[in-house]
Amino acid sequence: MKTFVITGASSGIGEALARTYAARGHNVVVAARSESELARVAAECERRGGKALAVRADVTDPEQCKTLVERTVERFGKLDVLVNNAGISMWARFDEVTDLTIFERIMRVNYLGSVYCTHYALPHLKASRGQIVAISSLTGKTGVPTRSGYAASKHAMQGFFDSLRVELMGTGVDVLVVSPGFVKTGIRDRVLGGDGKSREMSPRDEDKGTMSTEECNRIIVRAIDRRQRDVVMTARAKVGMWVKLIAPGVVDRIAMRAVREKA
Repeated sequence: MKTFVITGASSGIGEALARTYAARGHNVVVAARSESELARVAAECERRGGKALAVRADVTDPEQCKTLVERTVERFGKLDVLVNNAGISMWARFDEVTDLTIFERIMRVNYLGSVYCTHYALPHLKASRGQIVAISSLTGKTGVPTRSGYAASKHAMQGFFDSLRVELMGTGVDVLVVSPGFVKTGIRDRVLGGDGKSREMSPRDEDKGTMSTEECNRIIVRAIDRRQRDVVMTARAKVGMWVKLIAPGVVDRIAMRAVREKA
C-alpha cells in the first residue's frame, strides 16, 4: 500500500488519479483550495476502498505546502508518490494583455507550487524510494500562441524536473514529467483572459480534438506503474517533437493553425 499526495485534486486529472489509486486500496491525500470539492473527492475515494485525507492547500504558499506534507506523514507515516498537478491557464495574445500580473500568478501556481511541494516532500520520498510526478503540458515542449505565460510556466517545470531527475540519480527516487495536449478537464473553463479575469468558459470547442480525462488518467497511471521518465501524449505530438529538431518553423505554423482551428 502506497501513499499518494495529489495537488489540484478537486477536479479533472487530479480527481481521476485519486479515484484510481483509492480503488487500488492505496492511501490518497487530495489537496486543492476548495474544501467542499475536496470533501466530495475524499468521500468518493473512501467509497472506492482507499483511505483518504483532504487537505486544503494553496500551492503558491510554501508554508501550506509544508503543512500538506506534514499532515500526510502524520496520518499515514510515509509518502511514496507526489503528483504535482495544480495548475491554471491563460488564453490571450501577448499584445492583448492588459494585466501583467497574470504571468506571475501562473508561474506561482504551475511552477513554484510544484517546486515548493517537491522541496518538502523530497526527504520522505528518498526514504521510500518513491516518485515525483509533474503534470506538465505539450506547451512545456514547444511554444503555443495565446499561451505565452502558461507555456513559460510549463517550460520552467520541464527544466526544473529534468534537472532534479539527474540530481536524484542513485537515490531511488524517480521523476516523471507528463505532457498532455488538450484534455477535457475543465481547466479552460477558468482560463485567464488578457485582463487577468477568468473567462468563465473555454474559448475552444472542447468536443473537438480533446482527450478524455479517463484516457489521460489511464496513460498517466501506466507511466507511474512503469516508473517512466517522460510521457508525451498523442502520436501527432511525438512526431512534432522530431519535426521541431529539423524544421522548427514548420512546428510554429502547425501550432498557429491548430489554435485558429480550435478557437
